[in-house]
Amino acid sequence: MGIFLYLRGRFMKKEQFFSCTSFRFKRFSRKGYALFSVLGREVLIGVLSVAVVSHAMAEGVSVVEELAKDTVVRDAQTLDDVVVLGSRAPLTEGETAKIVTVITSDDIHRAAVATVNDALKMATGVDVRQRGGFGVQTDISIGGGTFDQIAILLNGVNIGNPQTGHLSADFPVSLEDIERIEIIEGASSRVFGASAFNGAINIVTKKGQKSKVEGVVALEGGSFGTFGGTGRVAGKTQSLSASYRQSDGGTANSYFRQSQGYYQGNFDLKSVSLDVSLGATAKRYGANTFYSAAYPNQYESNGRFFASVGARGKLSEAFHYLVQPYWNLNTDHFQLIRGSGVGENFHRTNVIGGKINGDYDWLLGKTAFGAEIRNESIRRTYHSDRTEVSFFLEHNIIYKRYTVSMGVVANHNSGYDSKFHFFPGIDMKYRVWNTPKAQSDVFLSYNTAFRMPTFTDLFYKSPTNEGNKDLKPERVQSLRIGYRYQRSMFNVQCSMFYDWGKDMIDWVMYSPTDKYHSANFRLDNRGAMVNVLWSIFNVQSSTLSVKAGYCFIDQKRHDDVSIYKSNYAMEYLKHKVTIDPRFTLHGTNYSLCFDIAYRWQDRMGPLYKPFSLIDAKVSFIKKKYEASLSLNNITSYRYYDLSTVRQPGFWCMAGFKVKL
Repeated sequence: MGIFLYLRGRFMKKEQFFSCTSFRFKRFSRKGYALFSVLGREVLIGVLSVAVVSHAMAEGVSVVEELAKDTVVRDAQTLDDVVVLGSRAPLTEGETAKIVTVITSDDIHRAAVATVNDALKMATGVDVRQRGGFGVQTDISIGGGTFDQIAILLNGVNIGNPQTGHLSADFPVSLEDIERIEIIEGASSRVFGASAFNGAINIVTKKGQKSKVEGVVALEGGSFGTFGGTGRVAGKTQSLSASYRQSDGGTANSYFRQSQGYYQGNFDLKSVSLDVSLGATAKRYGANTFYSAAYPNQYESNGRFFASVGARGKLSEAFHYLVQPYWNLNTDHFQLIRGSGVGENFHRTNVIGGKINGDYDWLLGKTAFGAEIRNESIRRTYHSDRTEVSFFLEHNIIYKRYTVSMGVVANHNSGYDSKFHFFPGIDMKYRVWNTPKAQSDVFLSYNTAFRMPTFTDLFYKSPTNEGNKDLKPERVQSLRIGYRYQRSMFNVQCSMFYDWGKDMIDWVMYSPTDKYHSANFRLDNRGAMVNVLWSIFNVQSSTLSVKAGYCFIDQKRHDDVSIYKSNYAMEYLKHKVTIDPRFTLHGTNYSLCFDIAYRWQDRMGPLYKPFSLIDAKVSFIKKKYEASLSLNNITSYRYYDLSTVRQPGFWCMAGFKVKL
C-alpha cells in the first residue's frame, strides 16, 4: 500500500492543464513500460482524478491523506489496462490507435469560462461561433467543417438535433456537473454513427464518489445586468443540479433568460450496472440579426428534454455488453420580426432511439459489434419522419509495438433510399519508444463517413432562406497522420489531415439580391495542428505551466458554379492560435490561481478580419469557499463570430462558490 501511495503522489503531483488522453488504472502490470505510460496525461486511479488533488491542496489536505481516505483499488487491477476512447472496443492507453483530446474539470474550473461552449474554445482544433454571450446560441465545428457535421454526445448518447445543428449545443448540464469533455477529431461514423461526419464531442458528467451527501452553491454577477446561480447536490449514487442565468446581452436585442436541470443516477444491481440520466433546458432570447442583417428584431425560444437508461453487464470475464434506450425532445419557436407573425415558425423535433454494443476479448484481439436504431421526426411548420438503422463491426489487433483498429458501419436511412450503405475505416499506431523518461507514438488513419441533411437543410423556407428537398447526403474520405511526444515536464502533439468531401452541404447566395439556398458541393478540407505543454516549474508551493497551440486549415472547392456568399462551410477558420499561461500559488490552507487565455484567429470570408482576444481569471480558494473574478475580452474588441452578429466588448464577472 505504501508503494502505491508513493506512485500515486508522484503521478498526481503535477497539475495538468493540457488537453490530453484520459485513461483509468485497472490493475498493475510487470511490463517494463507500464508505469511510464501515464506520464503527461490526466490519470484516474479508482475514482480519484487530478482535479481532486489540486483542490485537496487548496484545502490544506495532504495528498497521502486524501488518497488514503478516498481511493478504492481492486486487487486485480493493473496499470497497462488503462481504458481510453476512440474505438467501440475498450482499449488501453498502450493499445489505442487514436488521439483523444480531453478538457478536464480542472481546466474548466480555472479558466474564464461560463458555459460548455466557452470551454470548447480552449481546444485548438475546435471552431466556436457564438451568436450571443454565454453561448445563448452556438455553432461548434471541427477541422474546417460545419456545425452539422459533428456528433454531440452526453455520456456517449447522441443528443444532436436533426432539425438544425444550431440547437445541438443546448447542453442540459452545468459546468459543475462535468468531469471532462472528450474531443475526437476526424471522420468517426464507424464508432459514433452517421452524425460523426467530422468528429465528435462527448460531455462526461461526474458520478457519485463518496458515501456522504455533498452540495455546491455558486452565484455570479457582472456586466450588462448579468446574474445567475447554480446548485448541485450529489451522493454516492445520485446527483441533481439546476442553474439559471439572465443578461441584457451587451448588444441591441441580445438579452436572454436560460435555465437547466439535470439528474443522474448510477445503481449497481446484482448482475447489471444501471445508469439513468434526465435533463431539461429552456431559454428565450433576442436574436438580433442572427439569421439576416435585414431583420434586427428577431426572437427565438428553445426547449429540450432528454432521457436515457443504460444497462451494463457481462456474460463472462471476456464478454461485456451495453443496452441503452434514449429519448430527446426539442421545441423551437422563431419570429423573424418579433410580434408581427412575419417569418414565424414552430418546430417540435422528437428523437427516440436505442443502441446495443458488445465487446469480446479473445486470442486474436478485441472484437466489438453492435447496432443502433433511431427515429427522427419533426412537426408543425413542416412534417417529416425518417428512421435510421446502423450495424457496427470492429476488430482490434495489438501486437508488440503495433495497434491496428479496423471496422465498418452499415447504415440504412428511410429518408434517403432502401439500401444499406457501408463506410469502413482503419486506425493504426506505432510505438516508437516507451521508456521511463519519455514516450513517442506515430498515428495513421483512414476513415469514411456520411451525414444526412438536417430537416432545415431539406425543408426550411422563409423570406431569407430556401431549403432543398433534393439534397444528397454528405460523404467524406479522411486521411490523418499524427505524432505525439511526452515527457514529465514537456508534451508536444501534432497532426495533419486531408478530407475529400463529396456532396457537402452549405447555404449560399448566388447574387447580392438572392436569398440563401441549401446546395451540394464538392469540397476538400486540409490542415495541420500542433499543441505544446511546458511545465516550467512545479514545486510544492507553486506551479507554472504554458499551453500553446496553432491550427491551420485550407479549403479546395472543385465546383465551377459562381457563389456570391457562403453562410457556413466556406467561412472556415483558416488560422487559430491559443496561448494559455497558468500560475498557481499554494499556501497552508488556501490556493491562489491565475489564468490568462490569449486567442488569435483569422476567418475566411469578406466580412471578417483577424482579431485577438484576451481573457483572464483569478481565483482564491480556501477550504470550502471560492471567490473568483473573470475578465473577458479585456481589450474590448468588437468582433464578429458569424456574419453581422456583433459580439459584446469587455465583460466582467464575479463569482462566489461554497461547498456544503
